[in-house]
Amino acid sequence: MEQNKNICYRAVMNARLHTSVLSPVPDRLQTLKPPAMARDRQGAEPPATADIQSPPLPGKPQLVEVFADSRDVGAVGFALAQVPRAQSILWVQDRMCAQEVGQPHGRALARFGGDPDRLILACARHAGDVLWTMEEGLACPSLGAVIGEIWGEPKALDFTATKRLAMRSERVGIPAFLIRFGGVAASASVARRRWRVASAASAPHPHDPRAPGEPRWRTELFRARDARPGTWEGGYDRTAHRLHLAAPLRDPALAAAALRREGDG
Repeated sequence: MEQNKNICYRAVMNARLHTSVLSPVPDRLQTLKPPAMARDRQGAEPPATADIQSPPLPGKPQLVEVFADSRDVGAVGFALAQVPRAQSILWVQDRMCAQEVGQPHGRALARFGGDPDRLILACARHAGDVLWTMEEGLACPSLGAVIGEIWGEPKALDFTATKRLAMRSERVGIPAFLIRFGGVAASASVARRRWRVASAASAPHPHDPRAPGEPRWRTELFRARDARPGTWEGGYDRTAHRLHLAAPLRDPALAAAALRREGDG
């Protein structure tokens, strides 16, 4: 374990020379305890979802790409709901994402579980630095996940760059999430799963009808190598630490009634 820590420390120090800002996590930043949906490193099977038509979460660590509107940060929560449980996280942002979307906030991250000692935050000048830092982080066996945020369509983010991340993620056994704010989904990528995610109205709060409840998303899996594409309504169960995907109801009135019933329950 001590050797693993030393390896990660050297990688982080190298990343510090390559990026503009890299510092220990301040008190306001927290890490994320992930849901029990994904298979852990011992190979345990993920629990079954309520909707058998929804795609199962990846059975092994891989690169997942999530596309979102430049002003919609719901994709971050969607990714966090799939981060392996009780592991350290390396979170890398480019400068535009940090300025336009903002950095992780302790109170918001606590909704997904949290421990400030388990998050390493890096802010890089350019997308190339983000990709480099993510790849170096995937070489650290003591990390549980690597998350990267990139703005727009930088030239550095090409087919080769995603292939390097995907191969290292699968070889080392660490899941990687690449969140693309304002990116074009038609770009070439080796990511095993590619999602479009948009925020939806939250579930009703169980104790206060005027307060927001658990987060929800409108999701589209438009490309995958191990699942059929489709659209689903995503939800997060904080108690179980679990991402739920269910087929959307065609009638908006029925969907609203289902939300009300869930809130009353």
